[in-house]
Amino acid sequence: VLHLAAEAGSVEDLELEDVLKIGYKGIKCVESGGPEPGVGCAGRGVITSINFLEENGAYDDVDYVSYDVLGDVVCGGFAMPIRENKAQEIYIVMSGEMMAI
Repeated sequence: VLHLAAEAGSVEDLELEDVLKIGYKGIKCVESGGPEPGVGCAGRGVITSINFLEENGAYDDVDYVSYDVLGDVVCGGFAMPIRENKAQEIYIVMSGEMMAI
C-alpha cells in the first residue's frame, strides 16, 4: 500500500484493486509495506493501510483476517489491530528463529 501510494502521490489516489490481490480459494492478500529501515515510522504505515482497507471495503465479506506484524518494535502502530478492538480473537506466535512466520 505505502509503496504504491508514494508512486501515486497519496493513499487517496489508490483504488482497492491496486493493492488487493486475490489468490487460491479467493484468499485476499495485501502488503502494507513501510519506510526504509531507520527512516520514519513503520507503524504509521500499518495504521494508514488498515484505514485505507476499511474505507474501501476490503474487510467486507471475509471470515478471517490475519496480520503478520513485528513484535519487537517500539512504534505503537503495529498494535493497532489489537488496541482498537479490530479482532475478536488474537493469537500470538513466537519463535527464537529470525524468520518466525
